[in-house]
Amino acid sequence: MDAATSSEDTLVTFKNPKRFLGDLDPKTTAKVIESAADIALIVDGGIIRDIAISNEELLDEAAGVSWRGKPWIETVTSDSRTKIEDILHGAAGKKPRWRHINHVASGRRDLPVKYMAVPTAKAERIVAIGRDLRGAATMQQRLIEAHQDLERDYFRLREAEARYKLLFESVSEAVLVVNATTLQIEEANPSAIRVLGVSASSLIGGEFPDLFLKKSRRVIDAAIGESLSAGMARAEGVMLKNSGSCSFAASAFRQENVTRLIVRLIAAAPGAVAIGDEPSQSHILGLLEQLPDGLVVAGPDLRIVAANLAFVEMTHLVGRGQIIGGRLSDYLGRSPTDLNVLVSSMKSHGVVRNFKTVLRDRFGVEEDVEVSGVVAPFQNQTAYGFSLRNVTRRLQGRARISDQLPNSVDQLTDLVGRVPLKEIVRESTDLIEKLCIEAALEITRDNRASAAEMLGLSRQGLYSKLRRFGIDDQS
Repeated sequence: MDAATSSEDTLVTFKNPKRFLGDLDPKTTAKVIESAADIALIVDGGIIRDIAISNEELLDEAAGVSWRGKPWIETVTSDSRTKIEDILHGAAGKKPRWRHINHVASGRRDLPVKYMAVPTAKAERIVAIGRDLRGAATMQQRLIEAHQDLERDYFRLREAEARYKLLFESVSEAVLVVNATTLQIEEANPSAIRVLGVSASSLIGGEFPDLFLKKSRRVIDAAIGESLSAGMARAEGVMLKNSGSCSFAASAFRQENVTRLIVRLIAAAPGAVAIGDEPSQSHILGLLEQLPDGLVVAGPDLRIVAANLAFVEMTHLVGRGQIIGGRLSDYLGRSPTDLNVLVSSMKSHGVVRNFKTVLRDRFGVEEDVEVSGVVAPFQNQTAYGFSLRNVTRRLQGRARISDQLPNSVDQLTDLVGRVPLKEIVRESTDLIEKLCIEAALEITRDNRASAAEMLGLSRQGLYSKLRRFGIDDQS
């Protein structure tokens, strides 16, 4: 038999064990078994008569010595009992093979062990050699969580793609997506195909400048160059080959390391096919009214003068009349100081983006929001416009550090004025302790005995802190 070949059914065994191993005394045999296994059991008549555990951490979690004198089947979970019965009834007559058994452990999780039962000379006595599977179980759980995260990301991407396609197909303006390097048309919505009077197959893949007369090429090239340098540009009075005079607006964006242009064609001359007029003020206000993000405008005294339906829904009020004239501080900010910091930043910089705070509804329930704001003059006074996005239900990966704690100096200093100093100091201390414990567990590959020694803690002290910070739940 080839010694390189190995499987559960094809084994390389000792040819003459009696000759070479027959003189081993029980103490030497016990040491061999203890060295070969993370956990070893001597089972006689289904009862655990003796046990050896070579892993100190296993001893803590398995409550090992308490198994002595107990039926083996009573130390395992219900789904593993049939496997124990199979091992006890078939150990003598079948070739030894590994079986996955879950023990009832002293912790919150089951203790997975892979056993091989070896029969002895006595009929009902077996030696069960076990290998710790916690590392493999942890890796399997992490793989499942990573797969679930990928599924969620894929689902969100599919939803975003569906929304984009719906918007792209339904917009009344003619819209083209153009590769900024090759100037080839990559996408065109139905309005563009209808306006340009060509088929989709001939339009997609064609060069964008070919849609215009030669006398307009210089204007087109200049507008494209400006959009690439400034982000957006507009050209007036250019001549389409099939649809007369028009103007177009181009906006540049990057995707997958490729720069592209979103081009809107706007009818500009009588007789040209209507591609879509510039939106009126009422049309713009109607669109803002339907936005899913909350929009609110406050006067110089920070009293609300306008709000869209999304903001009304976020505050759980019945109608807009209950909001208009009210103080913005009644709804926005953890404290008045929080709102003052936001407004001061707006006054200093003109705009603020993604400012994290909370929004309170009519019942006092708080939800996390991101606020973007702008300062603008209105009727000879200063007005403040705010856009609020609810981030409470945003899907996130399993973070090892609580999102409630600051994780950088900048975030820590941002808490000044919003949270009392004692609370900042307490949370910062907790954060440092938690970071050190997690780092020690990562360095020792989740070996808690070694982690406790590295941190200068007793094992009991480490376990107490693990429960306090909820690290057991995260691992």
